[in-house]
Amino acid sequence: MRHRTMTAAFLAAGLLVGLAACGGDDDDATEPAGADDTASDDTAADASGDEATDGGESAARGGTLKLGIIQDLSSWDPSQAHVGHRLQPYQAPYDTLILREPDGTLSPMLATSWEYTDDSRTELSLDLRTDVTFSDGAAFDADAVVANIEHFMADPGPQVGQSSSIESVSAVDADTVAITLSEPNPAMEYFLSQALGLMGSPASLGTDEMDRTPVGTGPYVLVAGESVVGSQYVFEARDGYWNPDLQKWDRIELRLLSDATARINAVTTGEVDATLVDATTFDQAKGAGLDDLIYTVDVQGVLIFDRDGTIVPALAEPKVRQAINYAFDRENLLQQLAAGQGEVTSQFFGTSTAGYTPELDTAYSYDPEQAKALMAEAGYADGFTMDMPVVPGISDTIMTFVAQQLGDIGITVNQVPVQIADYQGELGSGKFPAAWFSLGQLPAWSSYDFVVSPDALYNPFDTTTPEEEALVERMRLGGDDGDAAAKELGQYLVDEAWFAWWYRPAQLYFYDGSKVSVEAQDGMAVPAIYNYTPAG
Repeated sequence: MRHRTMTAAFLAAGLLVGLAACGGDDDDATEPAGADDTASDDTAADASGDEATDGGESAARGGTLKLGIIQDLSSWDPSQAHVGHRLQPYQAPYDTLILREPDGTLSPMLATSWEYTDDSRTELSLDLRTDVTFSDGAAFDADAVVANIEHFMADPGPQVGQSSSIESVSAVDADTVAITLSEPNPAMEYFLSQALGLMGSPASLGTDEMDRTPVGTGPYVLVAGESVVGSQYVFEARDGYWNPDLQKWDRIELRLLSDATARINAVTTGEVDATLVDATTFDQAKGAGLDDLIYTVDVQGVLIFDRDGTIVPALAEPKVRQAINYAFDRENLLQQLAAGQGEVTSQFFGTSTAGYTPELDTAYSYDPEQAKALMAEAGYADGFTMDMPVVPGISDTIMTFVAQQLGDIGITVNQVPVQIADYQGELGSGKFPAAWFSLGQLPAWSSYDFVVSPDALYNPFDTTTPEEEALVERMRLGGDDGDAAAKELGQYLVDEAWFAWWYRPAQLYFYDGSKVSVEAQDGMAVPAIYNYTPAG
């Protein structure tokens, strides 16, 4: 059993921001010194790779967009970028190789087209734009892409796992890059629209200066004199940007508002134009007449780690794990913990992913008597005891429900206090047989890679089975059979009760519709920076 590092994905940011997991974040945010396997098929990108308008004359723009963000950044270095709501700030100064549209489809950005050039799908070729520069004046080219990807791999950040299958990257010529994979990775194109795809100026990569000041090809540049670490970051539209259609604002101000009350006060008084609220402030936001985006991104429930019974033998029994699923009153948990905002589910894969099957949302009903019967059939009529972590002052209420409902079927939960800074590491250490958690629902392969894979942070006992491995090998090759295998894996995980999911909580994003129009972003708790346009 290996101890996972804290650089894999997804901390339960719900622990930090009122149970809103926000697409997967970790707790290492300090001051600068997170859909389906939507990767396009081999030819889809080629048809849409037309060169955008060159920098120069800008499209009509609004004035200043003011956004409330909930966590600070550890660094502006793109290798330290995250997913979820913490990807949004990086989108102002940086472009990605591939653009992820609001509905999750992939489109050209710095790469005009891409395709796998071999039947094994381990050689990915990208054709690049030839009219792009970094904000320091350096040219964007294939060598710059190589430098960024190699830096991403060499300077591990929260999303270093996105590069784990990359064997090498090379410049074929000035505007062509070849990425060689050690094995097929259906999520690679998706990753190139995320942290792995952010492109910084090679001269600045890894420097102390880049920790403080981003240097990218993106639509905006940081105004250092008006930016204050831990308070706000101010950006201005960059002159000569290659795609002025993406520059919808003259300025963007990102204001750090980690407290839920501060966020609701800021958006209702006009201090910010848009921000994420939580269940405790939802009614106040609705009462203020603000416009809203309400959609699901995450899934919450209990991760059952010890499926081989290493420290709690009872958990090796599928019937015991099924009993745990029947023990939870999902509808009541949704009402009590998320103010009823969301939808119950028993499955891991999200609604926009290849692994999603609607019927699995209701696979487990609330049935304590059925749970007790299964416990007895498995030989545990008298129950058993297991440790589970609790973060004092933050997850106490959640764990009260967990302990009560598992107690009703004979499972005694011993709550072990864990500090929030240690929570993710403790879950990956193999110390606990199960834990409450909140995870972002990423594309099917990414979700597998971070939670189900024997190398995943959230599979600390390296659990695998021949049935699961066979399905994963089919998923790895992608295509229609890969999608079918993802659905079969989702069914398998539910039938074998590897987890006990409760619900997908709604992301509650509110904005002043008189100033700004906003479009939700699939797979992100907050919209991408490109999804905000001036009202009207």
